[in-house]
This record gives sequence, C-alpha cells and structure tokens, in this order.
Amino acid sequence: MTETRPRIRVVNPNSNEAVTRGIDEALQPLRFADGPELVCSTLAEGPFGIETQEHVDSVAMPLRRLVEVDNASDAFIIACYSDPGLHVCREGTTRPVFGIAECGVLTALARAERFGVIAILQKSIARHTRYLRQMGLMDRLAGERPLGMSVAETTSGEGTLARMLEVGRALKDQDGANAIVMGCAGMARHRRPLEDALGIPVIDPTQAAVTMAIGTVQLAR
Repeated sequence: MTETRPRIRVVNPNSNEAVTRGIDEALQPLRFADGPELVCSTLAEGPFGIETQEHVDSVAMPLRRLVEVDNASDAFIIACYSDPGLHVCREGTTRPVFGIAECGVLTALARAERFGVIAILQKSIARHTRYLRQMGLMDRLAGERPLGMSVAETTSGEGTLARMLEVGRALKDQDGANAIVMGCAGMARHRRPLEDALGIPVIDPTQAAVTMAIGTVQLAR
C-alpha cells in the first residue's frame, strides 16, 4: 500500500474517452477531503465498445499488464459490466481488483429481494446470465432487458434516458424488479433521473465498485 493518500484506479476497458469522462463525472460525489484519490483511465488497446465475448476476451491480458506495472495504485476497478479479465487481473496483483458487475449486483442484493438489469444489447444478456449463474444468483434476478443501443449511443445518444425509462418500467412493472442495475458503465449519467422516475433504487455499478474499494483501502491504512 502507498504511504500517502491511497489511490484507486478506475479503468475503462474500451477506448471510448467519452465513456471515461462520464465515469469520472459520476464518481465526483465519492471524492472527499482526505479520501482516496480516484483516477480514471482508458485502455487504449480496447475496442470502442465492449459488446461481444470476443471484445471481453481481447482486453483481459492488456488489463492484466496494466495492473502488474501500476505500482502507485492501491486498488483497481474494471469499469465494464462484463468484468473482463477480473480473475486474471487478481492473479497478477496482491492488491484488490473489483469488477463493476459483481459489485453492482451485490449492492442490489442489499437493497432489494429481486433486481433487474438494463443491458445495452440483446446479445449481451446471454453473457450476463452466464455470469449470474456462476455467482449462484439466478433466483434473485427478476429479469434483464436490452436497450438495443451501442455503448457509444448510451453515452451520448439523445434518446438514451427515454429508452432506459421504458426498459426500467418494464423491469419494475412486468418483471417485478425491486431495484435496477445499469448494465453498462456508459449509462452512469442517467442513474439519478432514472431512479427519480422509477421510484426504486437504481445502481450504477461503477459507483458501487468504487464505494467498496474506498472501504477496503481505508480499512487497510
């Protein structure tokens, strides 16, 4: 651990700088005097959006190399809802590595009996379902529905919030979700208005992961 102010590095595994800026802005409420430094960075080698299993697999080793050479950070966040490279990165360091999907779902479980997930694309759902099955949490999943939008569109598209509201209402009213997890780091700026409109907890998984990391590094001091 560093001897001065702890640093938490939040890595966007895609190469879209707009996503990284959105993540950085969403983390502003978690920055406080004497708290850990939150540093957001972009994986230059990553695809413009992580939308397939091929994309997920392609960034695992670049993330591992990043973690191995960064001796200034006390914890790492992989800011993609597929948690790419999570386990191989954990093998590459003694410092904690957090995946936002894992942390987002665990946070939802503390807020509600059953949760729903807003995915970016239909083809993302099978990948997310495999992960939840591995975690043994399928019985707590109310449902997962797609926006039908790319990562880039969720970040900058004008109609993103309206579409998220439509999907969120279906998860709540039709599927019985008591909380919503946003299934992409690019959705970060829509958390508050979505929660206000739906009237149930909406979890930004990157905020959830960073909150866990802050507790971990603070306790380790």
